[in-house]
Amino acid sequence: MPLDAICINALAGELQSLVGSKIDKVQQPERDLIILSLRGAGTGSRLLISAGAGTARIHICNESYENPQQPPMFCMLLRKHIVGARISALYQPEFERMLVFELDAYDEMGVEVKKKLIVEMMGRNSNIILVGPEGHIIECMRRVDSDMSSYRQMLPGLFYHMPPKQGRPNFLLAAWDEIENIWDKAPQDAITDKWIQDSFFGISPLVCRELSYRALGEVSRPKLQLSPEENGRFLGELSALRDRVRDRDFTPTMLLSGEQPSDFSFMPILQYEDAVSSVSCRSFSELLESYFTRREKQEQMRRKSQSLLKNVRSAHERSLRKLAARREELLRTADRELARKRGDLITANLYRMKKGDRILEAEDYFENNCPLIKIPLDPLKSPQQNAASYYKEYNKAKTAETYLGDLIEKGEKEEAYLLSVMDEITRAESERDLMDIRRELTETGFIRQQKTGKREKIRESEPLRFISSAGMTITVGRNNSQNDKLTTKTARRTDIWLHVQKLHGSHVIISCDGVQPDERTLFEAASLAAYYSQARGSGKVPVDYTQVRNVKKPSGSLPGAVIYSDYRTLLAQPDERLCKSLAKK
Repeated sequence: MPLDAICINALAGELQSLVGSKIDKVQQPERDLIILSLRGAGTGSRLLISAGAGTARIHICNESYENPQQPPMFCMLLRKHIVGARISALYQPEFERMLVFELDAYDEMGVEVKKKLIVEMMGRNSNIILVGPEGHIIECMRRVDSDMSSYRQMLPGLFYHMPPKQGRPNFLLAAWDEIENIWDKAPQDAITDKWIQDSFFGISPLVCRELSYRALGEVSRPKLQLSPEENGRFLGELSALRDRVRDRDFTPTMLLSGEQPSDFSFMPILQYEDAVSSVSCRSFSELLESYFTRREKQEQMRRKSQSLLKNVRSAHERSLRKLAARREELLRTADRELARKRGDLITANLYRMKKGDRILEAEDYFENNCPLIKIPLDPLKSPQQNAASYYKEYNKAKTAETYLGDLIEKGEKEEAYLLSVMDEITRAESERDLMDIRRELTETGFIRQQKTGKREKIRESEPLRFISSAGMTITVGRNNSQNDKLTTKTARRTDIWLHVQKLHGSHVIISCDGVQPDERTLFEAASLAAYYSQARGSGKVPVDYTQVRNVKKPSGSLPGAVIYSDYRTLLAQPDERLCKSLAKK
């Protein structure tokens, strides 16, 4: 729960500038999200309020959202009650994870009435509640009846009651002597960060760990292992946190794991050292919008990736089933020589046969010692017709063998192609990458065209570009279609082509411009080929390289499939840091 009571306290102070603003519009683009358009002091702003289980928050927003054609009932009710109202006060009651907007609104007769818009940001119990002048609930985004909660119902007409007390003291309001006394009475096996979290409310686990880390150099340590000096430092960090909040010494900070946001806080976070990076924001609104927008895009990317991966896996499973059936059918054609032998033996013994015979017992002159063999016959056919039936069976099996061989070869190529696509999906870095892969799969017929009301022309993504330490351009295909275009159309015949050996991966091109690449450039390009491949998480892998002139695309082959000759091989390590350092700005 990164949006703890202290973050909300800091946010409440920042949003005091909204007091006096008039609510012009109410929109509800998503089920748990409303946006208030505000106007005040000659300026306009948009306030985002979310009651999502994992995304509850309030902040000024700049992002645009698409609204449904038919506004939800809660949105229409808010429009009726609060459009035109002014925000007269904004506060955080009792240091809870909630904010209250006091509104000066007007009823149908134009009489001024006091209303409250209460936003509770409490995980899965988050809610947005509109309360009338006498304390009755007018409506709430998420209704809670007695079946859902026995101690606190949220229904129109009921009196609004504050969330139940948590039974822990308020860290900011408690006397310092009380805090010291609670620590002194804590058992010797009490863990520093867990003790803070369990003893006081309103502090997130992240901050509890941070206080322990700043005092002790560890995010957790049992009380019994603290020296008197460490004990004093630990209490000193608790006191410093109280001073920070009371002095409103806040630094909106977002933590990044790689390029993705992982957490945020109201203070700099040191506990992760170099494992994560941090970014300071100018305001909590900027912090929250950036954090949740990026997380939502990350989640959308994950959902779309999983959906596409599911489609490709289904296509791959179908391909495997067809391949297995054709291989089994091919095995059955192996008996075709027996059918021809039976036809030959019947022909050689026509003089001994007559229509109506069920068995021909004859010498098998194809084998040593000419053993007797029994050949089943159709009594409704003449001897000549029985021979013709066996010859027909032989010819059919022989034709099927050739045909099935071609189908099996095609199926094996399809299987390899679909495996390469699955690898591309796991390495996709943006929604555009996924759209390119989906388009490729649609064009090759492995998945159906998505039905959309309006077809928009989407610009294809460009290959990844890097600059080697020697200043040479290295280009990496993002998907099979790009690999084809890069190798067969864009690259010059004298450029160097690289690909990880016997694994799925991107085509990599070193643009030579008539200059032979140095050894370091070759190893850097090989590292890129290893990183943008199925071998990303492994150690050193072999990477083949040759001139583009030696790379050929077979006619009718699937995207990304090539054959190459006259190549050399070197060992390369997939290196994410190297990739980032070579990335073309």
